[in-house]
Amino acid sequence: MDETLSRKHHQRRKKVGIAYDPPERDGSEEANNLEAKKPKWEPKNWKQQLAHIQEMRKERDAPVDQMGAGKCFDADAPPEVRRYQVLLSLMLSSQTKDQVTSAAMMRLREHGLTVDNILETDDTTLGQLIYPVGFWKRKVQYIKQTTAILKRDYGGDIPQTVEKLVKLPGVGPKMAHLVMDIAWQEISGIGVDTHVHRICNRLRWTEKETAHPEETRRALEEWLPRDLWSEINSLLVGFGQQICLPVNPRCAACLNHSICPASRKR
Repeated sequence: MDETLSRKHHQRRKKVGIAYDPPERDGSEEANNLEAKKPKWEPKNWKQQLAHIQEMRKERDAPVDQMGAGKCFDADAPPEVRRYQVLLSLMLSSQTKDQVTSAAMMRLREHGLTVDNILETDDTTLGQLIYPVGFWKRKVQYIKQTTAILKRDYGGDIPQTVEKLVKLPGVGPKMAHLVMDIAWQEISGIGVDTHVHRICNRLRWTEKETAHPEETRRALEEWLPRDLWSEINSLLVGFGQQICLPVNPRCAACLNHSICPASRKR
């Protein structure tokens, strides 16, 4: 009887193991230890490529440097107003050139860019103020909905976590990480837009080719040292605006032309 019970107990454990436990690897503990000691993947020549990009970007004279989200807010406004303006500038910047975003932010600031004033502004007027940013009609609704939430739930300030920021209408992961960096001076992740996504794939800064910016962000955060996370967005965005263009990149003018997998001048 005891032997039968023991055999049944063993069979039950085996079934549970098959259903829920990860499969054992050859070598068991020894293989696991070897895998744990396996060096982390990182791109070939990335330090030299980064140094070259930093050299090419030392003047900091790209549109993002002059008119990006870090430059669009009123530095003399109260802290909660500055943070609100940073959030709105990033909401407007989606699918929009920095020059257009900056001009829209100037009009909004002249109008009075505070939570209370935007809530009192009718949709038609708000649309006229932000036009011609990309998808401006939709952004009018996002701005109004988000501003109402900030007034109701956050006392007119903005959330201080990525999890809460991405719940706001019109706010995605890229914006949330940049808001945390610019508005709260906290590094929560890398802000990856189309420029960063494109350049990382051209340089092979992802172990596999990525299909969208959020996939690139996760891949980049796997290996890029955390002390570079804050710098990398504006660095690569400006590089993408001036040298590594979406169409007809200026490979001949790039210091990485001999070590870039996508270079046309190798």
